[in-house]
Amino acid sequence: MPRARGHRRAQALRRRTAQPQDWRRGTGFRHRVRRWPTSNLTGKPCKLVTPAWDGQKKMVFVVGASHLRAIVDGYVAVPEGDLRFSFLSVPGAVGSQLRTELLHADLPWTPDAVCVCAPSNDLVSRTVDKAALDFCALLTTACSSCPKVFVLDFPPRLNIELGLQELLRQEYRRVCPHSAGVPYVPVAEHFPLHRLQLWCPDSVHLSDSDGMTVLVQLLWDAASQQLAPSSAPATGASPGATACRGRSQAGGDWTRPRAPSLRPLGVERGWTGRQGKVFLCAALPVRPSAIPSNPVWFSGAMLDAMEKVSPSSGSDGGPAVPPAGQVTFTLIPC
Repeated sequence: MPRARGHRRAQALRRRTAQPQDWRRGTGFRHRVRRWPTSNLTGKPCKLVTPAWDGQKKMVFVVGASHLRAIVDGYVAVPEGDLRFSFLSVPGAVGSQLRTELLHADLPWTPDAVCVCAPSNDLVSRTVDKAALDFCALLTTACSSCPKVFVLDFPPRLNIELGLQELLRQEYRRVCPHSAGVPYVPVAEHFPLHRLQLWCPDSVHLSDSDGMTVLVQLLWDAASQQLAPSSAPATGASPGATACRGRSQAGGDWTRPRAPSLRPLGVERGWTGRQGKVFLCAALPVRPSAIPSNPVWFSGAMLDAMEKVSPSSGSDGGPAVPPAGQVTFTLIPC
């Protein structure tokens, strides 16, 4: 006897409840999306907003995807201050499409800094490796247009596994140091997953009232920090703590102290450099033309005590020649 339709629905409901979904639904509000002109380059809606030039303020150019919609349409305001922002928003774009639009962006002035909002659309359309390559190309293009570039991390999504999102973030952070040392500003910790009002019901975009307020403040803080005058690093290291660098015959870098401590005769000494290489000093006979000892190594009281125990052989003040057969340590040059 065939099963009724209600039975099949009940079975499907049991399967869904037996395997609960990993994502939740946002409860915040987001404005109604406006229609934007479609770009002939990428086939994506695209909009560029550039304020008038102000010589008293620093200009920041922000490139990103649909998270910038609320700012571009004027639903979320950017804080006032010493910075002015220009936005290029390409909703639904991946890293390669953002790069294409950035290449053809017509700015009336040269920005003081470029902020690249890390794209999260690559999570649903490309692999992590491919997304990292496209992101690297995007940063290279941004660095060619402005010497000061920084990356703002993408906010978490509620409808995608968190492990995959963190994997993409790690790849983005790995790419940044190879792109002229571009700073990467994390933001995920500022969006707790239990605060569902930070997201709108699609569980992807941030809400205008709560989520975008946090993102705009993070953007402002990151831009202010990147454009702040850098202070000179403190040089508190003592001169004796500096190290001499060289290369071993195997090609690896190594580091040794500038003034190694003395060791008893007949005992080899070595130190470990990078890659675990150990460099030893061989015990070699001292030639008659040995380097004279340095009296600065010993205090005056120590020299007087040594003179009483073992008087010097001569009073001419010349260098003392060690007895035959005595050995000392000599560093073998690499």
